[in-house]
Amino acid sequence: MPEIQELERIATQVRRDIVRMVHSASSGHPGGSLGCADFFTALYFEILDHNTNFNMKGNGEDLFFLSNGHISPVWYSVLARSGYFPLDELATFRKINTRLQGHPTTHEGLPGVRVASGSLGQGLSVAAGAALAKKLDGDKKIIYTLHGDGELQEGQIWEAVMFAAHQKIDNLISTVDWNNRQIDGDVEDVLSLGDLRAKFEAFGWKVMDMEGNNMSSVVSTLKAAKAECGKGKPIMILMKTEMGQGVDYMMGTHKWHGVAPNDEQKDIALAQLEETLGDY
Repeated sequence: MPEIQELERIATQVRRDIVRMVHSASSGHPGGSLGCADFFTALYFEILDHNTNFNMKGNGEDLFFLSNGHISPVWYSVLARSGYFPLDELATFRKINTRLQGHPTTHEGLPGVRVASGSLGQGLSVAAGAALAKKLDGDKKIIYTLHGDGELQEGQIWEAVMFAAHQKIDNLISTVDWNNRQIDGDVEDVLSLGDLRAKFEAFGWKVMDMEGNNMSSVVSTLKAAKAECGKGKPIMILMKTEMGQGVDYMMGTHKWHGVAPNDEQKDIALAQLEETLGDY
């Protein structure tokens, strides 16, 4: 079981992967990917009961669904570094005929990916269905899912929120990347979400808070959420992060939501992120 310091080392290397992948492709979404590196690292290296001998059904193991699929670079990095596919395949990100498309897809058969995502608002419906299927099958494992805060502006999210609570889908742990940034600006300026805790609680969910760029908080909160499973309510984690975390010029702004760094910017970013596990 990795110590917190080891998880932090992995997360730093994941951030290097993100910068290099997006730079090499001259396109992609570095901001949210960098902000969620701690979450993905903790999830795949500490929390998930998962099997890198991948199959689509996933019987007898925890499953993860990425709803805000544009942050695929962080997911691809963690999947590769946890053994789902060769690390050097990260160099093919967004290239012609790659399995590592800009938004995750299934038709190329990339291990670890069970549903195409990136058309925002759909992931919670998928996750609720998968979680309900596990309950019906007597499978005690857990479904995890991640969403962007701007994604909560999609109406389908709230249909799924109602469904999960009504069906008492209590093997579902959802997380919102609450960085208050989306492609057009601050979430509060584009379309305010109001009091998210009060909203999810009113819909019948158990709500927890997480400091998403503090590895100790990420691990302890995910473990606490797991302990709440089986108690009659789906679980929502409100995860506070900083878009672009780890790269100073990307932090504090929405402008790096979907912009690739140039050569000079890439070098500046990598100088701020120590190579800890070896680059691909």
